[in-house]
Amino acid sequence: MTRFILFAFFALGAAAAFASAAAYEEDIFPTSKGNLKITCIGHGTLMLTFQGKVIHVDPVGEFGDYAVLPQADLILVTHEHGDHFDPVAIAKIRKPSTALFLTAKCAEKMKDGVVLKNGDKRTWEGIAVQAVPAYNIVHERAPGSPFHPKGEGNGYVLTIGDKRLYIAGDTENIPEMAALKGVDIAFLPMNLPYTMTPEMAAAAARMLAPKVLYPYHYGNTDASKLVDLLKGEKGIEVRIRALK
Repeated sequence: MTRFILFAFFALGAAAAFASAAAYEEDIFPTSKGNLKITCIGHGTLMLTFQGKVIHVDPVGEFGDYAVLPQADLILVTHEHGDHFDPVAIAKIRKPSTALFLTAKCAEKMKDGVVLKNGDKRTWEGIAVQAVPAYNIVHERAPGSPFHPKGEGNGYVLTIGDKRLYIAGDTENIPEMAALKGVDIAFLPMNLPYTMTPEMAAAAARMLAPKVLYPYHYGNTDASKLVDLLKGEKGIEVRIRALK
């Protein structure tokens, strides 16, 4: 009887995790080493599943129920703002074996992760992870005080099989994007006054030329404007998901 109760308990937990994940929009991309599943949880929060491993990006409890979502094998945090960095959500999905990559500002509050600076590279479970710049040029809290100062936040480029995935974090269409070659899938933020206008996001897309582009972190911005702005660009498919 005890074994049956334990089995039922774990089965119910697994079913709850599956049901919770299934409540979000998902896309599947074939790679040379198996399928990559991207789960759009909300705002800047994503979950990636590949070869049985789970990668959470900017897990925040406001956007996902991390009591039931799958445990993380890797967690990536782009920067310290509360809509991207939530230590409580991280604690809920973190196992003893979970790798955590974050910024120096985040490490001031969570000291047991691996700090990645702009330009740093790591290989995790066969996946190349590169931290890239994410910052404002135009939008500021006050003169000389950008919402996201240069050098503090990260975007991440992941090479998963033969696919390159760019998760931009909170940024504008910065010149460093032009050096990111071979991007297959890109997530670009589009939320004023903190990140990009649709026009900025379109300019970023032209630099990156991704095959699939997701506007994310777009708040009250009309994401369909990006579709209109990129109508003449061949080879870029804009996918709009519930990522306000």
